[in-house]
Amino acid sequence: MKNTFRQYYIVTLLLLTFPFFGTLTAQNTSANTSNTIEKKIDSILSLLTLEEKVAMCHAQSKFSTKGVERLGIPELWMSDGPHGVRAEISWDSWDYAGWTNDSITAFPALTCLAASFNPDLSAKFGKSIGEEALYREKDVLLGPGVNIYRTPLNGRNFEYLGEDPFLASKMVVPYIKGVQKNNVAACVKHFALNNQEHWRSTINVEASDRALHEIYLPAFKAAVQDAGVWAVMGAYNKFRGQYTTHHELLTKTILKGDWAYDGVVISDWSSTHDTMEAALNGLDLEMGTGTDGLGTTTANHYDYYYLASPFLKALKNGDINASVVDDKVKRILRLMLRTTLKSNRGFGNINTKAHHNVARRVAQEGIVLLKNENNFFPIEDKEGLTIAVIGENATRSMTAGGGSSELKPQFEISPLEGMKQRYKNAKIIHAMGYHTGPSVYDNIIPSTLNQDSLRLQAIETAKKADIVLYVGGLNKSHLQDCEGDDRQSYELPYNQEAFISELKAVNPNLGMLLVTGNAVATPWLPKVDGLIQTWYLGSMAGHAIADVVSGDVNPSGKLPFSFAKKLEDNGAHFYGESSYPGDGTDQHYKEDILVGYRWFDTKKITPRYAFGYGLSYTNFSLSDITTRSNKLKRDGSITVSCKVTNNGSIDGAEVVQVYVGKKKSKVKRALKELKGFNKVHVTSGASKTVSIDIPVSTLAFYNEDTSDWEIEKGDYIIYVGNASNNISKQIKISVK
Repeated sequence: MKNTFRQYYIVTLLLLTFPFFGTLTAQNTSANTSNTIEKKIDSILSLLTLEEKVAMCHAQSKFSTKGVERLGIPELWMSDGPHGVRAEISWDSWDYAGWTNDSITAFPALTCLAASFNPDLSAKFGKSIGEEALYREKDVLLGPGVNIYRTPLNGRNFEYLGEDPFLASKMVVPYIKGVQKNNVAACVKHFALNNQEHWRSTINVEASDRALHEIYLPAFKAAVQDAGVWAVMGAYNKFRGQYTTHHELLTKTILKGDWAYDGVVISDWSSTHDTMEAALNGLDLEMGTGTDGLGTTTANHYDYYYLASPFLKALKNGDINASVVDDKVKRILRLMLRTTLKSNRGFGNINTKAHHNVARRVAQEGIVLLKNENNFFPIEDKEGLTIAVIGENATRSMTAGGGSSELKPQFEISPLEGMKQRYKNAKIIHAMGYHTGPSVYDNIIPSTLNQDSLRLQAIETAKKADIVLYVGGLNKSHLQDCEGDDRQSYELPYNQEAFISELKAVNPNLGMLLVTGNAVATPWLPKVDGLIQTWYLGSMAGHAIADVVSGDVNPSGKLPFSFAKKLEDNGAHFYGESSYPGDGTDQHYKEDILVGYRWFDTKKITPRYAFGYGLSYTNFSLSDITTRSNKLKRDGSITVSCKVTNNGSIDGAEVVQVYVGKKKSKVKRALKELKGFNKVHVTSGASKTVSIDIPVSTLAFYNEDTSDWEIEKGDYIIYVGNASNNISKQIKISVK
């Protein structure tokens, strides 16, 4: 019963069949954990047969689970995210259903959101995408993703929030709260240690407890404890020999035990592998184990899922206690009360001007200016100026492809179209330069166009222009920024380095828009005077790019991950194949806690571009940097104050970043770690003072001997700057 009258039908049926649902659904979400609610959920359990309970624990279609019609308990409907609500999928296959009313707003990729360093904007992002999910009658949005950027080859990095667990934590919490304000569950993923796509379904990760707790779990913990996320998705990989979707330590002990998580654990599609482990180690909803469903074969019929008939048999035989299925169903019912059974749930909205504005604003604030020699940017719109916009990425759709996050937007403004609409006086000309052909998930269909002709045409076009703006980088094809496998090279594909050299040879005024969700090798960097990292920006991509290129918007994005000069400079790659990608069976995180800038700082390796780096069209200075107190205890906090002055002629925004390090420690530590940041807008010639609070508790390390967090007494160094490698002042404090 999936139509615009679904919630009316459900509530009416519940009131007729099960009168106390009237008061149950009227409860505020914050009361869902009260004794009254739990007692009512228990009373529902008493009315369910064992078969009905089990049926609620696994899929009935590609993206839905069964309800109990006789009691008015509804189905649950899910959709992929996290950058928009995916087009409607067929019941039993991965084919698109062919609907004409499932087009949506495509929001920027989460790498762009992370680059904004703006939690308030993340809240608007989440609220907007939640409204679109509600309009599409989705109960669970399968996102956001918070897996840590460990290697630039990970095909799915563009879906995540960068290399730093603190930044990811601070950005994911408002996103989740924004989604769930709409009575739609966010589903944070992929829990946990899913940091590559290559061999993702088989690789066994070996990592220390410190790396686990200090690097790979904090954003998940924040999602659960600070955001109150209602759903968590398991991952494909193994950790210490056990699949993470039903992992005794991760799911049972940490997530549902230590963190007291009261929501639902959902498998990634086909990430379930064993009935007993799934039942006993905390998996609640099994999705996607079979791909044919009720189609061409019964081999993958939904009743054969691990949490279907085999689960029912084990319960009837007494191999599994009935309390196990009861706990799962209670969690599912709790999820329903927060979503599809919520009274006055609302209807949401889609493709609104407000959503387009949010998408554009996120894109504007996430775009990062990396290089600007001779003030190449901004480019003025003036009569007589000819700008050659060159490259396939100037016109290629970047909402298509990429795997499960691909979208069907109502529209997508390309970089070329955005430039043409913005520049009314200057002349915009275009040439493709190369063509890669379309990608169908794991297969690239070669282009039928003549590549030599395209290249020569682009060179001739560049000769005619005053300025060349090359739009290059990656795309969302298989073996690039795409689910299912990793990149096979750190360099730009399609012989772009040579192409950039050819463009430079015929026109010295060359700038570049880098379209990627990942860091790339930059040996071509001396050839370009200006470089802007634009990410995958969704529906409003071209408008946001033109806003920044023209100077209508002053860039303020900061890199959420480091750009290494060469692949081996990354910690994950320094130790060879045993560290990445593994031997096909096992993989060892040998860099341990030294991920991203922690590695570059501690090992004294200079990156091409550092974490937190990003230029502006104006000039900022940080001064009057102070801390409120030098004598601190474990329950106290450090307040860092800093004056930010805009010394230029253009209004803009700067991100003050506070890192903390401890030089004399009894355990290995990174030189410094991000512990606070604040994005502040300052008008030309003005100053603003910002304050950033650092709780002393955040200085703790995870003690593997005691399996607990510990704060060391002694001296710490506070580093204040606007990038991990650009520190304006260091201050020593002492913790007692």
